[in-house]
Amino acid sequence: MGTTATILLTLAIALLSGLLLSRLAKKLGLPAVTAYLVAGVIIGPFCLGKLGFGFNAEVNPPQNYSILCDLALGFIAFAIGNEFRLAQLKQIGKKATVIGIAQAVVTTVVVDIALIVLSFILPDGLLPLPAAIILGAVATATAPAATLMVVRQYKAKGPVTDILLPVVALDDAVGLVVFAVSFGVAGAINTGTIDAVSMIVNPLLEVVLSLALGSVMGFLFTFCEKFFHSRSKRMAISVTFVMLTVAISSLKFEIGSVHIAFSSLLACMMLGTIFCNICDFSEELMERADRWTVPLLVLFFVISGAELDLSVFKNWVYIVIGMAYIIFRCIGKYYGARFSAKLAKCDDNIVKYLGITLFPQAGVALGMASQAVEFGGDVGVLVQSITLFSVLIYELVGPYFTKVALTKAGDIKPHGKTSAREEAKKLLQESDSPKNPKKS
Repeated sequence: MGTTATILLTLAIALLSGLLLSRLAKKLGLPAVTAYLVAGVIIGPFCLGKLGFGFNAEVNPPQNYSILCDLALGFIAFAIGNEFRLAQLKQIGKKATVIGIAQAVVTTVVVDIALIVLSFILPDGLLPLPAAIILGAVATATAPAATLMVVRQYKAKGPVTDILLPVVALDDAVGLVVFAVSFGVAGAINTGTIDAVSMIVNPLLEVVLSLALGSVMGFLFTFCEKFFHSRSKRMAISVTFVMLTVAISSLKFEIGSVHIAFSSLLACMMLGTIFCNICDFSEELMERADRWTVPLLVLFFVISGAELDLSVFKNWVYIVIGMAYIIFRCIGKYYGARFSAKLAKCDDNIVKYLGITLFPQAGVALGMASQAVEFGGDVGVLVQSITLFSVLIYELVGPYFTKVALTKAGDIKPHGKTSAREEAKKLLQESDSPKNPKKS
């Protein structure tokens, strides 16, 4: 990764640039997550990184800090698991399941149709049919990290927010299965042979094993938590189990043609779900863990911004296909969520605004794209390039659309300006003033 001084300096620059730019974003009415991503682009390999300031493509690439990103995604998934409390699931569980599955499938179909038509329009096979099919599956994935950050920053609360986070979590589970099936279909078109194991068994096994791992870790976490009574140690055990779950999730095995792997997002989400439902003090511990992870999440988004590949703008083919992908994915997400929310008889605000909150796309989609590289040839490169192009656009504007949608739905309410500094001054003044002032 580099010398200790280089690592610490880069992380300090990343944190400081993200925090400073968030002040400007606040004045412009933009979510902080957008500022962090832009900060990453500025200090990334295509801007200041070329001058040796921040992330440099050759000496100090952002990919070297992937361990921080993996850990951050684990904590994000852990926090989303807190939204699956049984009391809440009884009210919205069925609706979230219907919407989560339906909007993902609709999005895949819409993007597939659009890109397949485009593949026949573009000359010289610039968009191969297998690439169009794989991109349709990549379109299912959303960005739980960006969504959660917007919800937390603006303290969003209401019907849309209540159903949003469970839908985002389910969306990624459905996306893994859809991607594997589409990847298998694309491979069958390319080779003329069908592999049922890679199309059906492997993705289902990954989902089931990830949920099983998260469940086991959740029960162990709850058992171990009972032995600690101080707040600091109980927070430390929370951090420990998220790290442990992420670590185990990175393991992969091959048993014949069966590929055994885990999704750290699903595993950590299940860890949080089990814990919040069987531990009496889960809410307090979740809140403390959230505070501990704030610098980690800032670093995650700045590093993600630095990883965005601006070179995709050099090729007009990527721009044309990328814009088509972005437009039709938004159409699929919006109308897929709208129709499924109507079908589930949801609140009018959910019908109108939920689809817009599903626009952001990042980590899971990039993971799918990296798998697509294994396809080989022009198909893998094309899928990865289009995904990078779309993530660049989605991550910069998606959080803003999420904020607007939640505001219009009434989940984000206008509050007076609050400042931790001002609150601290007020508390200090109150403590300095005499409790029983003498009457003159």
